[in-house]
Amino acid sequence: MKFPVIALSAAALAATLTGCVVAPAAPAPVYAAPPGVAYVAPTYVSPGVGFVWAYHPRYGWGWHHPQYGWHRGWR
Repeated sequence: MKFPVIALSAAALAATLTGCVVAPAAPAPVYAAPPGVAYVAPTYVSPGVGFVWAYHPRYGWGWHHPQYGWHRGWR
């Protein structure tokens, strides 16, 4: 009679104490258009890590990286 109680207690304790640490998900980036500018959604996925969807006053919307500049340049 004691064995099932001990086994269940041990199983419950093991289930409670085992697990993994999960980092919180990063918040989704917020794409905001400047005043008076219509927002245009991206037509293709981000070209890489560090690129953000941004607005250029002369050329419009595109992927921009702070170090590498605009993706595909401006043609």
